[in-house]
Amino acid sequence: MPSAPKPPQLNTLHLDDLAEASPEELHPGATLTGRSLGVDQRSPVDLTDTRLDGVRFDRFVAPELRLRGAGLLEVAFDALDVPVVDAARTDWSDARLSGRVGALTAYDSSLRSIHFTGCRLGFVNLRGAELLDVQFTDCSIDELDLGETRCRRVRFTDTRIASLEVPRASLTNVDFRGATLSAVSGVGHLSGATITHEQALQLAPLLAAHVGISISDD
Repeated sequence: MPSAPKPPQLNTLHLDDLAEASPEELHPGATLTGRSLGVDQRSPVDLTDTRLDGVRFDRFVAPELRLRGAGLLEVAFDALDVPVVDAARTDWSDARLSGRVGALTAYDSSLRSIHFTGCRLGFVNLRGAELLDVQFTDCSIDELDLGETRCRRVRFTDTRIASLEVPRASLTNVDFRGATLSAVSGVGHLSGATITHEQALQLAPLLAAHVGISISDD
């Protein structure tokens, strides 16, 4: 009998007793350490190439968040409400995200020990990214692109995924049993994932088509 997939190993965040910061300290190339703040503004927030270490955002409301090339260590984004997040080629380690994001672009990024909890996500582009110890809990995702990703110890719990893409993905200990999957592209690259019997029946026509099997009762 196959062994159960290994769960993500999430590190505990230590983000209490932080000094307060102001949104004016947020700018491209900034370095912020041991700070907490809330952001609520009508213009885009540009954190390109920033370094955030031990930072908690108690609220983050903006039309756009630019994180391209940033390095984030022990960071919490709570109560997110951002239509567009550009986090391409970022380096995440020990982070928590909750709230609403319309489009999250994080291709070619590194995500280690990340917890998405209570998130409402539109389009999520993780193509070419490396995911290690990533947990999705109580999330709703319209489109999730895991094409060409390298995923290890990734789990979905009480999460709805309307459209999942996994072409050329490398999956190890990836647990989809807690996800509702409506549509899957690239089923031939689900090797290394664990699904339920019900999900297997749902995916059977796609798997049969992938290996060239015709299904007919006539």
